[in-house]
Amino acid sequence: MESPTRDHDLVLFGATGFVGELIAGYLAHHAPPDLRVGLAGRSRVKLEALRSRLPVAAHDWAIIEADTGRPDSLAAMATSTRVLFTTVGPYAKYGLSVVEACARAGTHYGDLTGEVSFVREAIDRWDALARTTGARIVHACGYDSVPSDLAVLLLHQAARADGAGGLTEVQLVARAKGGVSGGTIESMRGQLDGIRTDPVLRSLAGDPYSLSPDRTAEPATRQPPDLGWVGRSDDGPWAAPFIMASANTRIVRRSNALQGWAYGRSLRYGEVMGMGRGPLGAVTAGATALGLRLFGAALALPFTRRLLDRVLPSPGAGPSEAARRSGWFHSQVTASTESGRRYRAIAAGPGDPGYAATAVMAGETALSLALDGDRLPPATGSLTPATALGDILVERLREAGHTYDVTPLT
Repeated sequence: MESPTRDHDLVLFGATGFVGELIAGYLAHHAPPDLRVGLAGRSRVKLEALRSRLPVAAHDWAIIEADTGRPDSLAAMATSTRVLFTTVGPYAKYGLSVVEACARAGTHYGDLTGEVSFVREAIDRWDALARTTGARIVHACGYDSVPSDLAVLLLHQAARADGAGGLTEVQLVARAKGGVSGGTIESMRGQLDGIRTDPVLRSLAGDPYSLSPDRTAEPATRQPPDLGWVGRSDDGPWAAPFIMASANTRIVRRSNALQGWAYGRSLRYGEVMGMGRGPLGAVTAGATALGLRLFGAALALPFTRRLLDRVLPSPGAGPSEAARRSGWFHSQVTASTESGRRYRAIAAGPGDPGYAATAVMAGETALSLALDGDRLPPATGSLTPATALGDILVERLREAGHTYDVTPLT
């Protein structure tokens, strides 16, 4: 760990939110005793109550009052710590000022966003400044988009080590068991509203290279569709659209571009949700695709949205502890290469992917930024999990009980 020059090594902003409390609990069990951690949010009373519920190791953690509506409080929080991890969303509404504060202070930053428009705006506004101050701004550090990003990185490394050439056709087939929180629903509402009312955001959502550091330099390679796809996956089972594909695929393509298109300029990367084999798999895939379309349409319209609000979880609510424990995720990623060789990567782990497993991913991201220093890739600015943390995060997640493996197929 770097020598301390600030009051805190790591601050968790939004600690009293549903996911924030899960991450705080993870850090309380896994942070080294000498790591100076702070819990941040709007209410000191709620923060103190959270701290009292955490294991005794966290009872001397600092309490920091900060509010996205008060830029001075964000600046003070960012300058007080070496690393800030935020769960305060929707990020398009609350996140840009936090990124700005960290970029100005040279403070490493992590978040859980799956909001492509937010990431694009953060890049455009604060990437250059963060590179100047030495801040690592790391987006999408949960189930959006760590398994996707790290799995493709490992596939690239395996192909390169074998001299197999660049990656060409890569497909992730996701299977998972998990629930949804009110915060996630609120984020979806915001994105749908933006796409419906803003032509710029609508165009951004349709651009497969929307997070590229240099859009004009991207290849003309046609990418798989994010939604509306029903058919057989590369390995045979029936598949339906994966709701997270539109965010994950763009993070992976940004990782490729940030590394000089090291994965391959002909990379085609897509994600689907595995639905099983045979007639039942086909029916399930079709029903899932239709359900996603209907849900998106209902969430976008005021009348049907009001009906959904009566049954969907509200912000601050989410799956029970039992549901979080019983969840799991399994992402199988197959890749073809320029030489014709094929590989398979598995990224998997226990716990509800959006909550229990995400708390592990976010916690280890934050700890890596705070503790691993010179072991990390030297890049700064607006980054991705693969380009900011790479193999170090892979090692940490393996030690935490997650699987990240690559197997040659041919």
